[in-house]
Amino acid sequence: METSDKKMGKIFLVFAGLCVIAIPLVVISAFSFQPGEETAATIEAQSMNFDQNGEAIFINYDALSREYLAGVSSERTLSEYYARRQYPGAPPVIPHKVDEPDLARVECLACHAKGGWSEELKRHTPITPHPEQEACRQCHIAVTDVKLFVDIDWRSVATPRLGRSELPGAPPPIPHELQMRGDCIACHVGPGAVASIRVEHPSRGNCRQCHVPDVDTSVKPFRREPRS
Repeated sequence: METSDKKMGKIFLVFAGLCVIAIPLVVISAFSFQPGEETAATIEAQSMNFDQNGEAIFINYDALSREYLAGVSSERTLSEYYARRQYPGAPPVIPHKVDEPDLARVECLACHAKGGWSEELKRHTPITPHPEQEACRQCHIAVTDVKLFVDIDWRSVATPRLGRSELPGAPPPIPHELQMRGDCIACHVGPGAVASIRVEHPSRGNCRQCHVPDVDTSVKPFRREPRS
C-alpha cells in the first residue's frame, strides 16, 4: 500500500510534466501574437426624410438666401392669414389677379418658390411649403364675385391655439397637421411670414427635432348630413 508521500510525489511529477509542455507553448504564443485593429462602431446616418417629407426643410433651407432668412416679418397678420382660408389647414385663395385661363399653366413658383418683393403688390411674397406640387390651381383658386355654390350650414373649425408648451420655456408643439405643411420655414421664416408666428431662430434647420405635432383629435371633421 502506497504511502501518502509517494502519492504526493506522483502528483507533483505529473504537474511538473504539464508545466514543461505548456510553458514553451505559452512563450511561443506570446511572441507570435499580433493584436488586431479595433473596428470603430458604425453609426447609420439619419434618414433626412423622417416624417411627412421632412427632407424638404433642409432642401428649401439651403435654397433660401441668408437675407431672406434674416428678414423681418412684413405687415401680414394672423387674421389675414386665416381670412384667406375656408378653415385652418385649407389651401388659401389667390389674393391677386390671374390673367391666364383656368386650364393654362401659371408660373406660380416664379414668385412663391423663394419669396421676394412683389412690386405689383407692394409686399413680400410668401413661400409655398410644397414647391414640388406644380398644379397650383388644383387646390388654390382666385377670388371671384360669381356665386358658384348654394348656401349650406357650414361652420368652420376653430383656429389652433398657439403656444401650449408643457413647461415654461419649452418648445411649443406644432398645432396643426403636417400634410402639405411639412416645410416649417415656408410659414415661420423670412419677411413673408406672419409676425406672430415667425420664429426667432431661423438658422436652426431641423425644426422637428424640438417641435412635435400635437393635434387636437377631439375636433370632429365637417360632415354634411344627407337631405331627406
